[in-house]
Amino acid sequence: MTTFQTTSLLDPTLCADVLTRARAGGADFAELFVEDTLSTQLRLHQGEVRDAGGGNLYGAGLRLLYGTRVVYAYTNDVTPGGLRQLAADLASAQAGQGEVSAGGSGGLDFRRASARPLYVVRDHPLQASSQAKLALMRRAHGAAAGAADVKTVDVNYLDRVQRVLVANSEGLWAEDERVWTRLSVSAIAQDGLLRESGFYGPGAGRGLEYFEDVTPESIGAEAARIAGAMLRARHAPAGKIPVVIGNEFGGVIFHEACGHILETTAVARDASVFGDRLGQAIAHPCVTAIDDGTIPGAWGMVNVDDEGMPAERTVLIEGGILKSFLADRVGELQTGHRRTGSGRRQNYTFAPASRMRSTFIDRGDQTPEGLIGQVDLGMYARRMGGGSVTPGTGEYNFAVHEAYMIRGGELAEPVKGASLVGNGAQDLQNIVGVAGDLALGQGMCGSVSGSIPTDVGQPHILLSEITVGGRA
Repeated sequence: MTTFQTTSLLDPTLCADVLTRARAGGADFAELFVEDTLSTQLRLHQGEVRDAGGGNLYGAGLRLLYGTRVVYAYTNDVTPGGLRQLAADLASAQAGQGEVSAGGSGGLDFRRASARPLYVVRDHPLQASSQAKLALMRRAHGAAAGAADVKTVDVNYLDRVQRVLVANSEGLWAEDERVWTRLSVSAIAQDGLLRESGFYGPGAGRGLEYFEDVTPESIGAEAARIAGAMLRARHAPAGKIPVVIGNEFGGVIFHEACGHILETTAVARDASVFGDRLGQAIAHPCVTAIDDGTIPGAWGMVNVDDEGMPAERTVLIEGGILKSFLADRVGELQTGHRRTGSGRRQNYTFAPASRMRSTFIDRGDQTPEGLIGQVDLGMYARRMGGGSVTPGTGEYNFAVHEAYMIRGGELAEPVKGASLVGNGAQDLQNIVGVAGDLALGQGMCGSVSGSIPTDVGQPHILLSEITVGGRA
């Protein structure tokens, strides 16, 4: 494993002093989060470099808890004077609630958190040249541009290396280095006035060696295949019908419509329909759902979360029964549900909150062909797109990027313009079949603590009935 953590971001004595000064206004708990992030972003349009960016993000955030009340401030002045001033300002703003003793260097004997290293990096992005990264992109472009009917190709590359330090007034000291790489391709196929797009954008918590397993050619070819498959498709019909949803990014519906209302961020606000359902059946017995931060190399994995807690595998639903919520420190204080290593944030300018990591419906005992064979008349949603969800209720509307009709248990003609409209809590009951071909898809999830890398996923699943938006 390659690592670049040769020195700590800050001296422990300084951190102890800052935390003690921060608690001088009577806070029950203080936490310092320090971040040093380097990123690269590149874009090719029609094989030519159009954008090249990235940079360095360096700063610190200081969080105080007064019971369940959160006070948070941040700064990009990570000098001893700047951090001490931040702590003093935050404490003085909350003064009058008692005092704590400074006690030398803060009286903190930091315990270094230990966690299994999950970021196994062989070809580190910081050691790779821009030319090497562009070469990967050009390989993806060539595969997409060479497909029949494809007229326009955009390729985007991203890598991000984030070093973090979390130190708190309980004596926790946790350091981590996170590495992400991603390559995405958008292809547009055209035949006269007909135009359709295809997108594919896998990524991982790995270095550039990831693109030996998932090659740039396969990424470009998949984007082109989707665009070409939908180019001459007819419009999807509308109505309530059985639907088989594909694996990988098909899990976006569970993530958006159900996952968010299993976070204590929602439960604490009484904004979750599942808030009082722990231990009860909320899904069909064939459904088991998991949020896992411990999958080596996954886009959504964490060695430790942004509160310094080691990653874990959290079973949310087992055999249809609600088993757990996703909780951060404040969520545990507010709801009583135990912490799950789910405290995450976009960067130091955000306080952490309960967030998903790699969230998926687990493997079942059927096959994709077997699920399709159970449908007399319905639709196969092979590739899902984006959509919208009503917070709290789980009501959603998601576009389908690639779809086919099912007739007599067999795949039939391709259809376009379809959407799936439903309610996450209700549709969990309508999942009547789950295949065994679990796969994960990558995305960026936005919530109260910013935008973070998360995996969505599932095997192929069969819904007995769901509303399909199309043309009547």
